[in-house]
Amino acid sequence: MTDLSSRLQNAIAPVITYDSQIEIVEGDGTWVTDSNGNRYIDFACGIAVTNLGHRPPRVLAAAEDQLGRLWHAGGSFLYESVATAAENIIEVTPDTVEQVFFMNSGAEAVEASVKLARKTSGRQGIVVFRGGFHGRSMGSVSYTTSRAKYRSGYFPLVPSVFVAPFPHPYRWNMSQEDANAYALNELRLMFKHEVAPDEIAAFLFEPLQGEGGYYPASYEFTKAIRELADEHGILMITDEVQTGFGRTGDFFTSQVYGIDPDILVMGKAIANGLPLSAVGASKEILAKWEPGSHGTTFGGNPVSCAASAAVVEELKDVMPGVAERSDFSVTRLGDLQERHRTIGDVRGLGLMIGIELVKDDREPDTEAFGVISRKAEELGLFILNCGPDNNVIRFIPPLNVSLDDLEAGITILDQAITSYEE
Repeated sequence: MTDLSSRLQNAIAPVITYDSQIEIVEGDGTWVTDSNGNRYIDFACGIAVTNLGHRPPRVLAAAEDQLGRLWHAGGSFLYESVATAAENIIEVTPDTVEQVFFMNSGAEAVEASVKLARKTSGRQGIVVFRGGFHGRSMGSVSYTTSRAKYRSGYFPLVPSVFVAPFPHPYRWNMSQEDANAYALNELRLMFKHEVAPDEIAAFLFEPLQGEGGYYPASYEFTKAIRELADEHGILMITDEVQTGFGRTGDFFTSQVYGIDPDILVMGKAIANGLPLSAVGASKEILAKWEPGSHGTTFGGNPVSCAASAAVVEELKDVMPGVAERSDFSVTRLGDLQERHRTIGDVRGLGLMIGIELVKDDREPDTEAFGVISRKAEELGLFILNCGPDNNVIRFIPPLNVSLDDLEAGITILDQAITSYEE
Protein backbone atom coordinates (compact mmCIF):
# COMPACT_ATOMS: atom_id res chain seq x y z
CA MET A 1 0.00 0.00 0.00
CA THR A 2 1.34 3.39 -0.98
CA ASP A 3 1.53 6.27 1.45
CA LEU A 4 -1.34 8.01 -0.33
CA SER A 5 -3.47 4.83 -0.25
CA SER A 6 -2.88 4.58 3.49
CA ARG A 7 -3.78 8.22 4.06
CA LEU A 8 -6.97 7.90 2.06
CA GLN A 9 -7.95 4.70 3.84
CA ASN A 10 -7.48 6.45 7.16
CA ALA A 11 -9.18 9.75 6.32
CA ILE A 12 -11.87 8.98 3.71
CA ALA A 13 -15.08 7.09 4.50
CA PRO A 14 -14.97 3.55 3.07
CA VAL A 15 -18.20 4.12 1.15
CA ILE A 16 -15.94 5.83 -1.41
CA THR A 17 -13.72 3.43 -3.34
CA TYR A 18 -11.14 3.96 -6.08
CA ASP A 19 -10.88 1.88 -9.24
CA SER A 20 -7.08 2.07 -9.20
CA GLN A 21 -4.44 2.44 -6.52
CA ILE A 22 -2.17 4.40 -8.85
CA GLU A 23 -1.55 8.02 -7.83
CA ILE A 24 -2.23 10.31 -10.76
CA VAL A 25 -0.55 13.71 -10.61
CA GLU A 26 -1.29 15.21 -14.02
CA GLY A 27 -3.67 14.92 -16.96
CA ASP A 28 -3.12 16.19 -20.48
CA GLY A 29 -5.62 15.46 -23.24
CA THR A 30 -6.20 11.70 -23.49
CA TRP A 31 -3.27 10.90 -21.17
CA VAL A 32 -2.61 10.94 -17.43
CA THR A 33 0.72 10.65 -15.60
CA ASP A 34 1.35 8.94 -12.26
CA SER A 35 3.70 9.89 -9.42
CA ASN A 36 6.45 7.73 -10.93
CA GLY A 37 6.27 9.40 -14.33
CA ASN A 38 4.38 6.56 -16.05
CA ARG A 39 1.77 7.62 -18.62
CA TYR A 40 -1.61 6.00 -19.24
CA ILE A 41 -4.33 6.36 -21.85
CA ASP A 42 -7.48 7.46 -20.03
CA PHE A 43 -10.59 5.82 -21.49
CA ALA A 44 -12.47 6.28 -18.22
CA CYS A 45 -12.82 10.05 -18.64
CA GLY A 46 -13.97 10.50 -15.05
CA ILE A 47 -17.12 8.48 -15.94
CA ALA A 48 -17.79 10.35 -19.20
CA VAL A 49 -17.00 13.76 -17.73
CA THR A 50 -13.77 14.88 -19.45
CA ASN A 51 -15.29 14.65 -22.93
CA LEU A 52 -12.65 17.08 -24.19
CA GLY A 53 -9.81 15.31 -22.38
CA HIS A 54 -7.82 16.70 -19.49
CA ARG A 55 -7.11 20.42 -19.31
CA PRO A 56 -8.43 21.43 -22.75
CA PRO A 57 -6.78 24.80 -23.44
CA ARG A 58 -9.91 26.82 -24.27
CA VAL A 59 -11.75 25.59 -21.17
CA LEU A 60 -8.70 26.02 -18.94
CA ALA A 61 -8.21 29.60 -20.12
CA ALA A 62 -11.86 30.48 -19.49
CA ALA A 63 -11.84 28.99 -15.98
CA GLU A 64 -8.54 30.65 -15.06
CA ASP A 65 -9.76 34.02 -16.31
CA GLN A 66 -12.95 33.76 -14.27
CA LEU A 67 -11.05 32.46 -11.22
CA GLY A 68 -8.93 35.58 -11.31
CA ARG A 69 -12.00 37.83 -11.14
CA LEU A 70 -14.96 36.23 -9.29
CA TRP A 71 -15.37 32.82 -7.67
CA HIS A 72 -18.79 32.86 -6.07
CA ALA A 73 -22.00 34.86 -6.08
CA GLY A 74 -24.64 32.55 -4.63
CA GLY A 75 -27.50 34.45 -6.25
CA SER A 76 -26.59 37.66 -4.46
CA PHE A 77 -25.91 39.66 -7.62
CA LEU A 78 -25.65 39.44 -11.39
CA TYR A 79 -22.60 38.07 -13.20
CA GLU A 80 -21.97 37.46 -16.86
CA SER A 81 -20.66 33.88 -17.03
CA VAL A 82 -23.94 32.31 -15.89
CA ALA A 83 -25.84 34.10 -18.67
CA THR A 84 -23.33 33.04 -21.34
CA ALA A 85 -23.30 29.44 -20.12
CA ALA A 86 -27.11 29.30 -20.20
CA GLU A 87 -27.33 30.88 -23.65
CA ASN A 88 -24.70 28.52 -25.06
CA ILE A 89 -26.47 25.45 -23.67
CA ILE A 90 -29.88 26.57 -24.92
CA GLU A 91 -28.38 27.01 -28.39
CA VAL A 92 -27.34 23.34 -28.63
CA THR A 93 -30.17 21.61 -26.75
CA PRO A 94 -33.45 20.34 -28.25
CA ASP A 95 -35.92 23.07 -29.24
CA THR A 96 -38.09 22.38 -26.19
CA VAL A 97 -35.34 23.74 -23.90
CA GLU A 98 -35.80 27.52 -23.67
CA GLN A 99 -34.42 28.16 -20.17
CA VAL A 100 -32.15 26.34 -17.73
CA PHE A 101 -31.59 26.15 -13.99
CA PHE A 102 -28.05 25.39 -12.80
CA MET A 103 -27.06 23.05 -9.97
CA ASN A 104 -23.94 21.10 -9.00
CA SER A 105 -24.40 17.38 -9.75
CA GLY A 106 -26.43 15.01 -11.87
CA ALA A 107 -28.23 13.56 -8.85
CA GLU A 108 -29.23 17.05 -7.73
CA ALA A 109 -30.52 17.86 -11.21
CA VAL A 110 -32.54 14.63 -11.35
CA GLU A 111 -34.21 15.45 -8.05
CA ALA A 112 -34.96 18.95 -9.27
CA SER A 113 -36.47 17.60 -12.51
CA VAL A 114 -38.87 15.38 -10.54
CA LYS A 115 -39.84 18.28 -8.28
CA LEU A 116 -40.50 20.38 -11.37
CA ALA A 117 -42.59 17.65 -13.01
CA ARG A 118 -44.72 17.16 -9.92
CA LYS A 119 -45.13 20.89 -9.41
CA THR A 120 -46.05 21.47 -13.04
CA SER A 121 -48.42 18.55 -13.54
CA GLY A 122 -50.11 18.41 -10.17
CA ARG A 123 -49.52 14.65 -10.22
CA GLN A 124 -47.22 12.54 -8.05
CA GLY A 125 -46.40 9.31 -9.90
CA ILE A 126 -43.02 8.82 -11.57
CA VAL A 127 -42.32 5.96 -14.00
CA VAL A 128 -38.69 4.87 -14.18
CA PHE A 129 -37.15 2.06 -16.20
CA ARG A 130 -35.42 -1.03 -14.83
CA GLY A 131 -31.66 -0.73 -15.12
CA GLY A 132 -31.73 3.06 -14.99
CA PHE A 133 -29.28 5.08 -12.94
CA HIS A 134 -30.26 8.54 -11.73
CA GLY A 135 -28.00 9.11 -8.73
CA ARG A 136 -27.53 7.97 -5.14
CA SER A 137 -28.88 10.83 -3.04
CA MET A 138 -32.02 10.01 -1.05
CA GLY A 139 -34.37 11.22 -3.75
CA SER A 140 -32.45 10.11 -6.81
CA VAL A 141 -31.71 6.63 -5.45
CA SER A 142 -35.48 6.14 -5.29
CA TYR A 143 -35.45 6.37 -9.10
CA THR A 144 -32.28 4.26 -9.57
CA THR A 145 -32.77 0.57 -10.38
CA SER A 146 -29.43 -0.41 -11.91
CA ARG A 147 -28.27 -2.26 -8.78
CA ALA A 148 -30.18 -3.34 -5.69
CA LYS A 149 -27.27 -2.44 -3.39
CA TYR A 150 -27.71 1.25 -4.14
CA ARG A 151 -31.14 1.13 -2.47
CA SER A 152 -30.42 -1.42 0.25
CA GLY A 153 -30.79 -0.04 3.78
CA TYR A 154 -32.53 3.18 2.73
CA PHE A 155 -36.18 2.20 2.72
CA PRO A 156 -38.73 3.71 2.75
CA LEU A 157 -37.79 5.49 -0.44
CA VAL A 158 -39.64 8.32 -2.16
CA PRO A 159 -43.17 7.02 -2.77
CA SER A 160 -45.21 6.81 -5.98
CA VAL A 161 -42.33 5.48 -8.10
CA PHE A 162 -43.21 2.73 -10.60
CA VAL A 163 -40.66 0.59 -12.45
CA ALA A 164 -41.16 -0.48 -16.06
CA PRO A 165 -38.87 -2.72 -18.19
CA PHE A 166 -36.26 -1.21 -20.48
CA PRO A 167 -35.39 -3.13 -23.66
CA HIS A 168 -32.27 -5.25 -23.17
CA PRO A 169 -32.23 -7.29 -26.39
CA TYR A 170 -28.90 -9.06 -25.84
CA ARG A 171 -29.61 -10.03 -22.25
CA TRP A 172 -33.15 -11.11 -23.13
CA ASN A 173 -31.93 -12.96 -26.26
CA MET A 174 -34.41 -11.05 -28.39
CA SER A 175 -34.33 -8.83 -31.43
CA GLN A 176 -34.53 -5.10 -30.74
CA GLU A 177 -38.04 -5.10 -32.19
CA ASP A 178 -39.24 -7.92 -29.93
CA ALA A 179 -37.56 -6.38 -26.88
CA ASN A 180 -39.27 -3.06 -27.58
CA ALA A 181 -42.65 -4.75 -27.95
CA TYR A 182 -42.26 -6.70 -24.71
CA ALA A 183 -41.20 -3.62 -22.69
CA LEU A 184 -44.01 -1.46 -24.07
CA ASN A 185 -46.61 -4.16 -23.43
CA GLU A 186 -45.45 -4.43 -19.81
CA LEU A 187 -45.71 -0.65 -19.46
CA ARG A 188 -49.29 -0.70 -20.76
CA LEU A 189 -50.10 -3.53 -18.35
CA MET A 190 -48.72 -1.40 -15.53
CA PHE A 191 -51.17 1.34 -16.50
CA LYS A 192 -53.97 -1.24 -16.53
CA HIS A 193 -53.20 -3.04 -13.27
CA GLU A 194 -50.98 -0.88 -11.02
CA VAL A 195 -51.39 2.84 -11.61
CA ALA A 196 -53.63 4.88 -13.89
CA PRO A 197 -51.70 7.04 -16.37
CA ASP A 198 -53.53 10.18 -15.21
CA GLU A 199 -51.71 9.81 -11.89
CA ILE A 200 -48.26 9.86 -13.54
CA ALA A 201 -46.36 13.14 -13.59
CA ALA A 202 -43.42 11.98 -15.69
CA PHE A 203 -41.45 9.26 -17.38
CA LEU A 204 -37.85 9.50 -16.12
CA PHE A 205 -35.87 8.06 -18.98
CA GLU A 206 -32.26 7.47 -20.07
CA PRO A 207 -32.11 7.36 -23.89
CA LEU A 208 -29.03 5.16 -23.46
CA GLN A 209 -28.75 3.46 -20.10
CA GLY A 210 -25.36 4.18 -18.58
CA GLU A 211 -24.53 2.47 -15.33
CA GLY A 212 -27.16 -0.16 -16.11
CA GLY A 213 -25.11 -1.66 -18.95
CA TYR A 214 -24.81 0.77 -21.88
CA TYR A 215 -28.07 -0.18 -23.58
CA PRO A 216 -29.39 2.25 -26.23
CA ALA A 217 -33.13 2.70 -26.09
CA SER A 218 -33.55 2.73 -29.90
CA TYR A 219 -35.45 5.36 -31.86
CA GLU A 220 -38.62 3.23 -31.98
CA PHE A 221 -38.81 2.73 -28.21
CA THR A 222 -38.05 6.38 -27.48
CA LYS A 223 -40.73 7.47 -29.96
CA ALA A 224 -43.25 5.14 -28.32
CA ILE A 225 -42.51 6.61 -24.88
CA ARG A 226 -42.93 10.11 -26.33
CA GLU A 227 -46.28 9.13 -27.85
CA LEU A 228 -47.51 7.55 -24.60
CA ALA A 229 -46.50 10.69 -22.73
CA ASP A 230 -48.42 12.87 -25.17
CA GLU A 231 -51.46 10.58 -25.08
CA HIS A 232 -51.78 10.75 -21.30
CA GLY A 233 -50.49 14.23 -20.52
CA ILE A 234 -47.32 12.84 -18.97
CA LEU A 235 -44.07 14.82 -19.01
CA MET A 236 -41.00 13.15 -20.50
CA ILE A 237 -37.86 13.76 -18.45
CA THR A 238 -34.78 12.73 -20.40
CA ASP A 239 -31.79 12.07 -18.15
CA GLU A 240 -28.80 12.92 -20.31
CA VAL A 241 -26.32 13.37 -17.48
CA GLN A 242 -23.96 10.80 -19.01
CA THR A 243 -25.14 10.81 -22.63
CA GLY A 244 -25.06 14.58 -23.14
CA PHE A 245 -22.57 17.05 -24.56
CA GLY A 246 -21.55 15.07 -27.59
CA ARG A 247 -21.04 11.64 -26.06
CA THR A 248 -23.49 9.77 -28.33
CA GLY A 249 -22.82 11.55 -31.62
CA ASP A 250 -24.87 14.73 -31.32
CA PHE A 251 -24.95 17.24 -28.50
CA PHE A 252 -27.75 15.18 -26.91
CA THR A 253 -29.13 11.72 -27.60
CA SER A 254 -32.60 13.22 -27.87
CA GLN A 255 -31.30 14.89 -31.04
CA VAL A 256 -29.81 11.62 -32.31
CA TYR A 257 -33.32 10.13 -32.11
CA GLY A 258 -35.06 13.34 -33.20
CA ILE A 259 -37.41 13.26 -30.20
CA ASP A 260 -37.79 16.25 -27.88
CA PRO A 261 -38.11 15.85 -24.11
CA ASP A 262 -40.25 18.10 -21.92
CA ILE A 263 -37.50 18.33 -19.31
CA LEU A 264 -33.81 17.70 -20.03
CA VAL A 265 -31.35 16.77 -17.26
CA MET A 266 -27.69 17.61 -17.85
CA GLY A 267 -24.46 17.11 -15.90
CA LYS A 268 -21.08 15.33 -16.05
CA ALA A 269 -19.40 16.75 -19.19
CA ILE A 270 -21.26 20.07 -18.99
CA ALA A 271 -18.10 21.79 -17.61
CA ASN A 272 -15.53 19.06 -18.40
CA GLY A 273 -14.86 18.25 -14.75
CA LEU A 274 -15.86 21.35 -12.83
CA PRO A 275 -19.00 20.87 -10.70
CA LEU A 276 -22.10 21.88 -12.64
CA SER A 277 -25.43 20.42 -13.74
CA ALA A 278 -28.63 21.80 -15.20
CA VAL A 279 -32.30 21.21 -15.81
CA GLY A 280 -33.75 22.63 -19.02
CA ALA A 281 -37.33 23.05 -20.15
CA SER A 282 -39.72 25.43 -21.91
CA LYS A 283 -40.49 28.85 -20.49
CA GLU A 284 -44.08 27.67 -20.01
CA ILE A 285 -43.04 24.78 -17.77
CA LEU A 286 -40.43 26.74 -15.84
CA ALA A 287 -42.84 29.62 -15.23
CA LYS A 288 -44.77 27.31 -12.91
CA TRP A 289 -41.65 26.96 -10.73
CA GLU A 290 -42.36 30.14 -8.80
CA PRO A 291 -39.46 32.04 -7.16
CA GLY A 292 -38.28 30.39 -3.96
CA SER A 293 -39.85 26.98 -4.62
CA HIS A 294 -36.40 25.63 -5.46
CA GLY A 295 -32.91 27.00 -4.98
CA THR A 296 -29.16 26.44 -4.74
CA THR A 297 -26.13 28.01 -3.07
CA PHE A 298 -23.32 26.82 -5.32
CA GLY A 299 -25.21 25.93 -8.49
CA GLY A 300 -24.17 28.00 -11.47
CA ASN A 301 -21.03 29.30 -9.79
CA PRO A 302 -19.06 31.74 -11.98
CA VAL A 303 -16.01 29.51 -12.59
CA SER A 304 -17.97 26.41 -13.59
CA CYS A 305 -20.21 28.49 -15.83
CA ALA A 306 -17.24 30.09 -17.58
CA ALA A 307 -15.84 26.61 -18.18
CA SER A 308 -19.19 25.33 -19.46
CA ALA A 309 -19.56 28.18 -21.94
CA ALA A 310 -16.12 27.32 -23.32
CA VAL A 311 -16.98 23.59 -23.40
CA VAL A 312 -19.93 24.22 -25.71
CA GLU A 313 -17.85 26.41 -28.03
CA GLU A 314 -15.10 23.79 -28.17
CA LEU A 315 -17.60 21.00 -28.81
CA LYS A 316 -18.88 22.84 -31.87
CA ASP A 317 -15.41 22.31 -33.35
CA VAL A 318 -14.98 18.76 -32.07
CA MET A 319 -18.39 17.26 -32.91
CA PRO A 320 -17.85 16.90 -36.68
CA GLY A 321 -15.07 14.40 -35.96
CA VAL A 322 -17.00 12.19 -33.52
CA ALA A 323 -18.67 10.12 -36.26
CA GLU A 324 -15.28 9.14 -37.72
CA ARG A 325 -13.96 8.17 -34.29
CA SER A 326 -17.13 6.24 -33.53
CA ASP A 327 -17.02 4.32 -36.83
CA PHE A 328 -13.35 3.51 -36.28
CA SER A 329 -14.03 2.29 -32.74
CA VAL A 330 -17.07 0.19 -33.67
CA THR A 331 -15.13 -1.47 -36.51
CA ARG A 332 -12.13 -2.25 -34.35
CA LEU A 333 -14.21 -3.45 -31.40
CA GLY A 334 -16.18 -5.61 -33.82
CA ASP A 335 -12.88 -7.15 -34.88
CA LEU A 336 -12.15 -7.91 -31.23
CA GLN A 337 -15.58 -9.47 -30.79
CA GLU A 338 -14.96 -11.85 -33.68
CA ARG A 339 -11.66 -13.00 -32.17
CA HIS A 340 -12.52 -13.13 -28.47
CA ARG A 341 -15.02 -15.63 -27.06
CA THR A 342 -15.32 -13.43 -23.95
CA ILE A 343 -16.97 -10.56 -25.86
CA GLY A 344 -20.65 -11.33 -26.25
CA ASP A 345 -21.96 -7.98 -27.45
CA VAL A 346 -20.76 -4.56 -28.60
CA ARG A 347 -23.43 -1.82 -28.49
CA GLY A 348 -23.90 1.89 -28.06
CA LEU A 349 -23.96 5.23 -29.84
CA GLY A 350 -21.18 7.62 -30.76
CA LEU A 351 -18.32 7.16 -28.32
CA MET A 352 -20.46 5.61 -25.61
CA ILE A 353 -19.99 1.92 -26.34
CA GLY A 354 -20.54 -1.09 -24.10
CA ILE A 355 -18.50 -4.29 -24.46
CA GLU A 356 -20.28 -7.13 -22.65
CA LEU A 357 -18.06 -9.89 -21.22
CA VAL A 358 -19.69 -13.30 -21.06
CA LYS A 359 -19.09 -16.99 -20.57
CA ASP A 360 -19.66 -19.52 -23.34
CA ASP A 361 -23.38 -19.76 -22.48
CA ARG A 362 -23.92 -15.95 -22.76
CA GLU A 363 -24.11 -15.69 -18.99
CA PRO A 364 -22.34 -12.63 -17.54
CA ASP A 365 -18.69 -13.26 -16.75
CA THR A 366 -18.46 -11.55 -13.37
CA GLU A 367 -14.74 -12.21 -12.99
CA ALA A 368 -13.51 -11.02 -16.37
CA PHE A 369 -13.49 -7.26 -15.94
CA GLY A 370 -11.35 -7.23 -12.80
CA VAL A 371 -8.65 -9.31 -14.45
CA ILE A 372 -8.83 -7.46 -17.77
CA SER A 373 -8.78 -3.99 -16.21
CA ARG A 374 -5.75 -4.79 -14.05
CA LYS A 375 -3.86 -6.11 -17.07
CA ALA A 376 -4.91 -3.07 -19.12
CA GLU A 377 -3.63 -0.80 -16.36
CA GLU A 378 -0.28 -2.63 -16.37
CA LEU A 379 -0.09 -1.99 -20.12
CA GLY A 380 -1.04 1.67 -19.80
CA LEU A 381 -4.83 1.96 -20.16
CA PHE A 382 -7.57 2.96 -17.71
CA ILE A 383 -11.08 1.57 -18.29
CA LEU A 384 -14.30 1.36 -16.25
CA ASN A 385 -17.14 -1.13 -16.06
CA CYS A 386 -20.90 -1.00 -15.63
CA GLY A 387 -23.93 -3.27 -15.50
CA PRO A 388 -25.50 -5.13 -12.55
CA ASP A 389 -23.00 -7.96 -12.99
CA ASN A 390 -19.96 -5.67 -13.43
CA ASN A 391 -19.32 -7.34 -16.78
CA VAL A 392 -19.67 -4.50 -19.30
CA ILE A 393 -16.63 -2.42 -20.27
CA ARG A 394 -17.47 1.25 -20.73
CA PHE A 395 -15.67 2.43 -23.86
CA ILE A 396 -15.73 6.21 -23.35
CA PRO A 397 -12.59 7.87 -24.72
CA PRO A 398 -12.45 11.67 -25.06
CA LEU A 399 -14.45 12.91 -28.04
CA ASN A 400 -11.32 14.57 -29.45
CA VAL A 401 -9.09 11.53 -29.01
CA SER A 402 -6.67 11.01 -31.90
CA LEU A 403 -7.06 7.95 -34.10
CA ASP A 404 -3.56 6.92 -33.07
CA ASP A 405 -4.52 7.00 -29.37
CA LEU A 406 -7.76 5.17 -30.16
CA GLU A 407 -5.82 2.43 -31.88
CA ALA A 408 -3.27 2.28 -29.05
CA GLY A 409 -6.02 1.96 -26.43
CA ILE A 410 -7.91 -0.72 -28.37
CA THR A 411 -4.65 -2.65 -28.92
CA ILE A 412 -4.02 -2.67 -25.17
CA LEU A 413 -7.60 -3.80 -24.55
CA ASP A 414 -7.09 -6.61 -27.08
CA GLN A 415 -3.92 -7.70 -25.29
CA ALA A 416 -5.62 -7.60 -21.89
CA ILE A 417 -8.54 -9.75 -23.07
CA THR A 418 -6.14 -12.16 -24.75
CA SER A 419 -4.25 -12.49 -21.48
CA TYR A 420 -7.48 -13.27 -19.64
CA GLU A 421 -8.50 -15.94 -22.15
CA GLU A 422 -5.15 -17.75 -22.15
